[in-house]
Amino acid sequence: MTYSKKSNYEITKEAMEKKFLEYDQEAMICKFHLKQDERFLYIPFVGEEYRVDRRTGKTEYASEKEGCYVPGDFNASMTIFDVLCCSQKNCCLSGNFVSIGAVKGFSAASAPGEELFAREALAFAGKASRLKAACERLGGVPWKPGDVAFRLPLFEFMDVILQFWDADEEFDPVIRVLWDENILDFMHYETTFYATSHLLGRLKRLADDSR
Repeated sequence: MTYSKKSNYEITKEAMEKKFLEYDQEAMICKFHLKQDERFLYIPFVGEEYRVDRRTGKTEYASEKEGCYVPGDFNASMTIFDVLCCSQKNCCLSGNFVSIGAVKGFSAASAPGEELFAREALAFAGKASRLKAACERLGGVPWKPGDVAFRLPLFEFMDVILQFWDADEEFDPVIRVLWDENILDFMHYETTFYATSHLLGRLKRLADDSR
């Protein structure tokens, strides 16, 4: 008999599912005005409806492709858990968007550069019109500067700014994501990268669908 070994991602996600059950769900509902019923808490995330099972902590999202709820991936689940469980009691957005290295409560000395999402930027090279269409499908509001720039809803109560400069003869394409300067009141620094990875993956799928 063979056994499949769980990845560290699966182990971490399952541990957080159990940890979720220790938190005050009524406080989450009140803080973020969540839709809820006896079984689930519902929270829209990057244009899809997610739900968290109030008895198991499992996360699922309503998949248009599958026509049913399917398990949420690591990046989405961990972002949702962090915001619901670990955000500060009186968290409040400022409305001022900055690079992740300039958010309040973080030392910019160790902030990664734009190269962190270089692979994702290359995936959109020469496809600015498709990226624009994907941002519009998510309900984004046009922004500037950038060849493509939008203010996008991450959650219903939280936006980010996406900026994209396409490649030219001298430079590779560049993606920047700007955050509310108070974002660390809502999630840990590391979680912003989970959220960004999920957002860019979602945009890529939408852009590919627009072909």
